[in-house]
Amino acid sequence: MENESLIQIKNLKKYFPAGGDWFAQIFDRRQIRAVDDVSFTIPKGTTLGLVGESGSGKTTVGRMIARLMNPTSGQVFFKNVDLTHLNTKKQKWIRRSIQMIFQDPSSSLNRRKTAGQIISEPLKIHKFVPKEELEDKLVSVMKLAGLSQRFINRYPHEMSGGQRQRVGIARALAIDPEFIICDEPVTALDVSIQAQIINLLMDLQDELNLTYLFIAHDLSVVKHVSKKLAVMYLGKIVEMANTDMIFANPQHPYTKALLAAIPTPDPKAKKRKVLHGEVPSPISPPSGCRFHPRCPEYIGDICKNEIPPEVTQPDGGFVSCFHYCQQ
Repeated sequence: MENESLIQIKNLKKYFPAGGDWFAQIFDRRQIRAVDDVSFTIPKGTTLGLVGESGSGKTTVGRMIARLMNPTSGQVFFKNVDLTHLNTKKQKWIRRSIQMIFQDPSSSLNRRKTAGQIISEPLKIHKFVPKEELEDKLVSVMKLAGLSQRFINRYPHEMSGGQRQRVGIARALAIDPEFIICDEPVTALDVSIQAQIINLLMDLQDELNLTYLFIAHDLSVVKHVSKKLAVMYLGKIVEMANTDMIFANPQHPYTKALLAAIPTPDPKAKKRKVLHGEVPSPISPPSGCRFHPRCPEYIGDICKNEIPPEVTQPDGGFVSCFHYCQQ
């Protein structure tokens, strides 16, 4: 069922020590609040787009779901199973069901291994198929990712960026996962190749009934792949709604600024509004609404001193902004 929640995130937090080495950490007890109380669900067979500026905490959320990073607090549920307290043996089962496609295919692939070795590695680790069926499975997965069999013995440096990313996609698909975290999978690619990879991911979702968390900083990219959008700013989700709703009628001032920043090919278009100011430090985030120092719709002391509540929207989403609170 599409409405069945495959992934549930509850009050997820991730804090890092502010100091660099162990000696600095002893004397500097401040913390970097990379993710600060994030909650959402992803129904099975759908895509949630997670967007925001660099440093907003998007990738950290994805890494915690994939169990590449332990949360400071909060819970991650996969099929109603809490992943945050599983032992090593049970985590191996989870890794078969949850996979990740990384942003930069150049750094996420082992340069000393061929495409065939890279893709078959998870098959061997999880003993997914008998040895005599390994090659057939490898060829099948490569075909799914749009890779010819002739790439089996090629190294990453012998391939283009799009081909390397297809190897990363094939590696993620190898052990038949149900949920894939796409961490800015097209950011490092040429624009013409971006469309091919996005179309591939959408086709795979339809064919294999996959569920995606699609992380990006470009709203124009996630518009085509996600049914729902969550907008992050400085470790918090400030708005969540259906994608069509956000593009038609964004509510939060930060969401409006992100949409206004999307380039347009029309030379007669109005001059884009530029979001002024620097992103505050996650070590000492602003009090009240974290966006208030840069907000063009800043009200006053209420924005500065109080945390805005999550105001429910008609489509079931929410926006954290005092403009939409009942007076």
